[in-house]
Amino acid sequence: MGMPPLASGPHGTDALRPLIDTVLDALRTGTTARGGPLPAGGPDAVAARIADAAGDILPDRGDPDALRVLVTALAEGAADPAHPLCTAHLHAPPLAVAAAADLAASILNPSLDSWDQAPAATALETLVTRALARETGATDALVTTGGTESNQLAVLLARERHGAGLRLVHGENAHHSLPRAARLLGLPDPVAVPAPAGTLDPAALDEALTRIPGPHLVAATAGTTDAGLIDPLPDIADRCAAHAARLHIDASYGGGLLFSDRHRARLTGLEAADTVALDLHKLGWQPIPAGLLTVTDQDDLAALHHRAPYLNADDDTDAGLPDLLHRSPRTSRRPDILKAAVTLKTLGRTGLGALVDQVCTLAQDFARLVDTHPGFHLHAPPTISTVLFRPADATDDAVAAVRRTLLTTGRAVLGRARADGRLWLKATLLNPHTRPDDLTALLTLVEGHTPR
Repeated sequence: MGMPPLASGPHGTDALRPLIDTVLDALRTGTTARGGPLPAGGPDAVAARIADAAGDILPDRGDPDALRVLVTALAEGAADPAHPLCTAHLHAPPLAVAAAADLAASILNPSLDSWDQAPAATALETLVTRALARETGATDALVTTGGTESNQLAVLLARERHGAGLRLVHGENAHHSLPRAARLLGLPDPVAVPAPAGTLDPAALDEALTRIPGPHLVAATAGTTDAGLIDPLPDIADRCAAHAARLHIDASYGGGLLFSDRHRARLTGLEAADTVALDLHKLGWQPIPAGLLTVTDQDDLAALHHRAPYLNADDDTDAGLPDLLHRSPRTSRRPDILKAAVTLKTLGRTGLGALVDQVCTLAQDFARLVDTHPGFHLHAPPTISTVLFRPADATDDAVAAVRRTLLTTGRAVLGRARADGRLWLKATLLNPHTRPDDLTALLTLVEGHTPR
């Protein structure tokens, strides 16, 4: 066996063409074998099939058929977000053009920890992050792996700006990564403000900011994980201004509404934030990861400044070579901005906005279907593209059981959320190719598998 070929370089494309055909054929074979949104049989059955396909994962002699075998097994055992009955999570099916761009990024393999490893990617990242930052009223943005890293970075930048006595104040509806970030960063215990209607209560926030010594970092949410709700951002921003509190908005889910002329106004108040978390692998249809943290005050980025002479020596930066270490707490970093740039350029605001509008309309359609069905209860009209519902008269145990039954049989993938003291099924509609018949089929499946 000779030296294995490289993906890039003068002969890289020739080596890749047959391998890409192998991958595409394996994806088709595995997807066909799965036949639904999830593999049947549950965790043990999936693990057994993978173990059988993998065999000895580090054999003495290599297996030239490994690519076909393992990609087929992974596709057969995947949860497919492109299937219309895969609706559990904020897990979007990636656009084909974005996945193709991501292939190019993997082949070229730039590392955004120094300019000499990523000259064009550095320039592209600067261009795109600033353009996306302007959408939120900010001046700059850092590329992250998603909402969790964005939220942790937001807390870190605030701590470095305001000191270790900073008090995080967030709604009870906030993402778990926010209080976790405060703990990991050694801050005082965060304060959870009531969210009785699922959104942060501005009056309770005002009381907390009055009662608890500062400095404060207030974290609001534009698109909660459980129900897709948006906090009253203008009112929250006013309370923060009155108390000189710093404001972070977690718009990991809802930030995609910025692309929609129809829905953009729901994010009024976003421009008042010091930092905003965005996730383009949700309402942006990017392969994971594709997160951003927008920053209003460039001085906040001083917290990330760091010297490593082999990457950003003083004389190099003085000579004009960009310093990338202050752009992330990570060192080696993929050019995740390429897939986003290709998508933005290919679809434009109108094309992306149409996708956002489509999934929001799907959620409204599904909510009406649930609401008019005598066998189901609808929690509330959807705010973005998440619908909470449950079989009428079912116990919480029955709601949990029907979800697990659909998962283990591979028929449908639904999430779960607790609201108003009850357990609800969660459908997060992020597939713009979903059709009304798919929504009816989903409801029929739930009805047919609910224990009585």
